[in-house]
Amino acid sequence: MPSGRGRRRVTLQTIADDVGVSRMTVSNAFSRPDQLSATLRATILARAEELGYVGPDPAARALARGTTGAIGVLLTQSMASVFSGEHSVEFFSAVAQELAPTGLAVTLLPSYGSRDVVPARDVPLDGALIYAAPDNAPAMDWLVRRRLPLVFVDRPAVSGSATVTLDEREAARQGAQHLLDLGHVRVGVLTQAFDGPHGLLAGPHEASGDSVSRGRVEGWFATLEAGGAHGVLAQVRDNSVEAGREAGRLLLDGVDRPTAVLCFSDEMAAGVLQAAREMGLTVPDDVSVVGFDDAGRARRTTPPLTTIRQDVTDKGRRAAATLLDAIALHRAGSAEQPADVVLGTELVVRGSTAPPALR
Repeated sequence: MPSGRGRRRVTLQTIADDVGVSRMTVSNAFSRPDQLSATLRATILARAEELGYVGPDPAARALARGTTGAIGVLLTQSMASVFSGEHSVEFFSAVAQELAPTGLAVTLLPSYGSRDVVPARDVPLDGALIYAAPDNAPAMDWLVRRRLPLVFVDRPAVSGSATVTLDEREAARQGAQHLLDLGHVRVGVLTQAFDGPHGLLAGPHEASGDSVSRGRVEGWFATLEAGGAHGVLAQVRDNSVEAGREAGRLLLDGVDRPTAVLCFSDEMAAGVLQAAREMGLTVPDDVSVVGFDDAGRARRTTPPLTTIRQDVTDKGRRAAATLLDAIALHRAGSAEQPADVVLGTELVVRGSTAPPALR
């Protein structure tokens, strides 16, 4: 194959002239193989490979077809942090499985771009999933302004798009009520907000975070207060084991410590378990711990976590299916949007919770 700076640019017309067919025939060999014989197509593709031609320009092909063949997924965090959590990995795996039969590619979009490169603005897309992105994410604003078919996951929609969410308040109520039923009256509550404030807070009025965090805090405190229990709130920056460990030490440090802790995630709950061990406390005899998600980690901790189970695989599949419906409606010129999806949760009781010990 020719190489070097002097190599000529190979186009559809180059191949057409070389094989002795029309430019349209070469285009059909790549995009509409049913329009010519198998022998002729094989001849064209073989000569194209010899000349170093990889196919029609994707941007031009997308313009001609009216579709890019790709959907975007807007991430709330960095690529590395998203794929370090089992919950996110399970979600993206389910999205990919649902989209696999369609042949659509999945393009991951960061919430923030650089000065010159903004993937949410620049990458050709047929539609996008907005996955728990913060309200001030510039990338989300670009996707909305592009008027693409959008589905919002774990956050409220903008621009009248469809949503796939949990009933966060009801999910939180299940965990808090479980502790009330066990007899706990002083309960630590551990939530997450990227922008802060961080550490021990005066009460739920100081909590920030996204709609998921706020919904859970509201559900936890409403249930605890209705049951005559007192909640002690801590808020951390990251949804991680280490953040849970640090917050766990804050919550459990003191004579009048909580006898139980409700956690934003299983990751944080695993961190609270670590903190308890480091402080010489036994779970659940000295402190009960409740997680959220029922990711694989919840069954591997010691003791296994009591947690609120959400079906993350179902969430990913429903999100992808809803986006496909939105794209189909958009192509048909319909202003209609797919129905919103609200997923249920369930309490899974394991060994990390028990009645409070007498002190």
